[in-house]
Amino acid sequence: MIKYIKFWTFALFFTLAFQHCNSQDDLAVHRANSTNTQSEESTQDLYTTNNSITAARENAITRTVKIAEDAIVGINVTEVREVVYQDPMFIPFFRNYFRERRRRYKVQGLGSGFIISSDGYILTNHHVAGNATKIVVTMTDGSKHDATIVGADKTSDVALLKIEGRNLPYLKLGNSENILLGEWVIAFGNPFGLFNLNAKPTVTVGVVSNKDIDFSQEGRIYKGMIQTDAAISSGNSGGPLLNALGEVIGINTVIYSTAQSSNGAGSIGIGWAIPINRIKNIIEILKNNKSINRNFETGMDIATLDEKLAYYLGIKPRSGVVVVALNTRSVSGKSGIEPGDIIIEINDEEITDEADYYMIINDMKVGDKLNIKFIRDEKVMTTSFILPQRGFRRGRR
Repeated sequence: MIKYIKFWTFALFFTLAFQHCNSQDDLAVHRANSTNTQSEESTQDLYTTNNSITAARENAITRTVKIAEDAIVGINVTEVREVVYQDPMFIPFFRNYFRERRRRYKVQGLGSGFIISSDGYILTNHHVAGNATKIVVTMTDGSKHDATIVGADKTSDVALLKIEGRNLPYLKLGNSENILLGEWVIAFGNPFGLFNLNAKPTVTVGVVSNKDIDFSQEGRIYKGMIQTDAAISSGNSGGPLLNALGEVIGINTVIYSTAQSSNGAGSIGIGWAIPINRIKNIIEILKNNKSINRNFETGMDIATLDEKLAYYLGIKPRSGVVVVALNTRSVSGKSGIEPGDIIIEINDEEITDEADYYMIINDMKVGDKLNIKFIRDEKVMTTSFILPQRGFRRGRR
């Protein structure tokens, strides 16, 4: 009986011990599985968090940069300039007996540009590449291409270049007529040649500070300019100004700066871009004709009608310009305009002084029509004529 009890006691103890070991193993496995699950969940949470942070960092500006950056190019140019000078031993009395000396030298320059078609048309400024004898374009993949000038126009400060290529990245031209004051804009370019360091454009961001600004500079006519506080410095000229949709609304061209050095001018937050709608028409003309013919003549001279001139002419002071000289055989003379007429409007644009008049006239080209509103003897009158090639006489009302 005692042996029987001992046997069952030992059997019960062994069974309980075996179950305890199994439960400990199960607990260890459970803990291991729980730890692995928690680790996987933590990794997934971290991955999700990082994706959320990255998504939060992306915005309209970063998306625009991704769209646009590969279509931006750096431009390096070589220009040959000529200097005319007199012999150091020149004596004024003998000026007719000494020939002028001429010296030609090369000037290196740089700027920005952007591709506007998959076959390699590039837009930039005339003052960047319009007079270049050699142009090298650098792409964002580091490749360099020789570029040719398709056409250039100094007055509008636009140059159209071409490189050989297929399926190139390019930018979409937007509509500069519907820009909003205060909307975000992104400027791309090659300030101070930084593009050459890593073949990447510099990106700056700002807003549309002002618009529809007209001014002239060094024989160039800038009309309807877009003002921005996006940083534009020397070397940015020719680069695009884009809206938040990734569309080109202008070409960065002029800056106002008090920060000058031997390397160029830095941004103080006042820069201007040529509106893209003005450029669209110029592109087609340059593609077909290589240049814009502005060699016309009106046949009349004008002056601002200030109080002094009004008193001299015996007329009332008013805004406008007065015709002070006229070639009667010219288109303006044959159109009915007479000396003393006061021009107050051309092509629906108000004329208040000489600056307004020349801003409009100097931007015209051969074949353009001038619709003129003027005052004579206190009566408002109108006339019109077509601008002819200089030296060609023909009037048209």
